[in-house]
Amino acid sequence: MRIFGKGRHRPSASWRQATDRAFTLIGDGRYEDAGALLTRAADLEPWLSESWFNLALLHKFRHDWEQARAAGLRAVALLDRDSGAPDWWNVGIAATALQDWPLARRAWQAYGLRTPGGATDAGEPLGMDLGSAAVRLSPEGEAEVVWGRRLDPARIEVLSIPLPSSGRRWGEVVLHDGVPHGERTTAAGHAYPVFDEIELWAPSPVPTWVVLLEAATEADRDALEQLAADAGFAAEDWSSSVRLLCRMCSESRMPSDEGDGEHLDPHDHSEPGHPGPLGHRTDGQLWVPERECGVAAPAALVRGLLDGWVADSPDSRDWRDLEEVC
Repeated sequence: MRIFGKGRHRPSASWRQATDRAFTLIGDGRYEDAGALLTRAADLEPWLSESWFNLALLHKFRHDWEQARAAGLRAVALLDRDSGAPDWWNVGIAATALQDWPLARRAWQAYGLRTPGGATDAGEPLGMDLGSAAVRLSPEGEAEVVWGRRLDPARIEVLSIPLPSSGRRWGEVVLHDGVPHGERTTAAGHAYPVFDEIELWAPSPVPTWVVLLEAATEADRDALEQLAADAGFAAEDWSSSVRLLCRMCSESRMPSDEGDGEHLDPHDHSEPGHPGPLGHRTDGQLWVPERECGVAAPAALVRGLLDGWVADSPDSRDWRDLEEVC
């Protein structure tokens, strides 16, 4: 095959050495040094789409979206196949970060995905109906995995209430990478991919609160979660929903259900007997009335929400120690 009048050939030894060394440096976080080597490789073999794909990848790691878009477009111009190339996916991520919606549509369509509207439409490609997924917030830090709704191939709206250590809020939209790292499965047999966050795409104005509940039964706890949802916000029982996993477990195929009673999850590396953010296991009881709960709601609403929940069943419900944490 010939590209721009030049025969396609195997890359030179110098190209391979520069590229291999660059990816070693990327693994060490030395992006500037890696960039110099990948630029040299592109100078050596400008006819290879891989030269520009690698530069686009580096710019993605650096969150330099203008450069990622430019290098990505050079890569796709040199492709020798019509669709499905990961080069187009990287272009789609860069275009989404820049809100370049016509290019984002073109990228997803070239990859082989259906998008609403034409490739030149000015608005974001809403309505792709990609379903639910999980996203790993702060993948290089504490790496919290939360649930969300996929808006398009590169963005997830966070529907869980993240722990304050993540620095993220319910309702935020995060840009995520294209290759999943792990899965979460349900009792019904459905599997959902876990994507790694790249950066915050749209912040949420809704603060996160932590509160200690006294909920006599699971139904009492569920009533608060439903009350918050009915108000257009969220509450989440962190005592049940949070468990600590090592990186290997987190990036593997993991069940999302946590079990009941004395069940001990072999993948849970928290300490037994410590509910809340330290783990999801209890001392063998099926239900512990004291629950640590996250609430996503405006300051003007949150106390009224909790008071209304207690007023519906004052003998079995109470709350204390409300604190805004994110």
